[in-house]
Amino acid sequence: MLKKAYYLSVLLFFISQFSDAQSFYNKGRNRKLVANGGFGVASYYGDLNNPGDIIDFTPDITFGARYEINNMVSVGMNLAWFMLRGDDAEADTEGRERRNLSFRSHNVELSVLGFIDLYPRGKRFYQRPIVGPYAYFGIGLLYYNPQAELEGSYYSLRPLQTEGNSYSIFTPTIPLGFGLRFRATPFINVVLEGGYRITFTDYLDDVSTVYIDNSTFDDPIARQLADRRPEIGLPLKEAGSVRGNPEKNDGYFITSLKVEIYLPDILFEPNPYRGRGFRRRR
Repeated sequence: MLKKAYYLSVLLFFISQFSDAQSFYNKGRNRKLVANGGFGVASYYGDLNNPGDIIDFTPDITFGARYEINNMVSVGMNLAWFMLRGDDAEADTEGRERRNLSFRSHNVELSVLGFIDLYPRGKRFYQRPIVGPYAYFGIGLLYYNPQAELEGSYYSLRPLQTEGNSYSIFTPTIPLGFGLRFRATPFINVVLEGGYRITFTDYLDDVSTVYIDNSTFDDPIARQLADRRPEIGLPLKEAGSVRGNPEKNDGYFITSLKVEIYLPDILFEPNPYRGRGFRRRR
């Protein structure tokens, strides 16, 4: 009976310690690891966007985490899925509708970021300002896959080489942006964040240089999507005619509304009781 009571007391001790450390109402341990998730909109800037559109309303979903090194600097990682789109038919620029090109793209971006708070946080995580502005920068890798719709079906444009050029489905990116953190509770922030991505490709939209001789395409789908002017009653463009502007790479802007949660550090600390056994009483 005593032996059972002993083991029960040990079990209850560990449960109470673990529960106390896990509790989001426990401020005894400082918290430096912050998880986040949210949604927003992505805006594309390239050969097929409308210059009059500052913000596009294509969806963005993001998840990430950051670690607070000190009261002003954090480092973290972010994973985002978002859509980009552009259409000559929606452009205000005179003559754009005659080109008649369009695209959409499902994209995934993985980035490593550095964050700099513009106002110092307190010594403890719950002593941070009610409103905390910050800037961020980093490096990332983007997967993109421009597609075009033809007769109700979408076709990936990269394999078709509509300009006679091959390009990668990946490009490095440089994220740059600003944000505001609003302290909702001692453990939770609501974040509004916006940032531009510098890319190293002009093919987010599959449009960059010039038309090539349409008769050189073996694939009839490639032939139709390379020059869509005949769809609106216009003749094919001559080889070498301007199709895009190769002097400026494409880019995009992501605006997100996120929730941040400060995680208990004990989740990531070694078990202090590992290797320590309780001697069995005889």
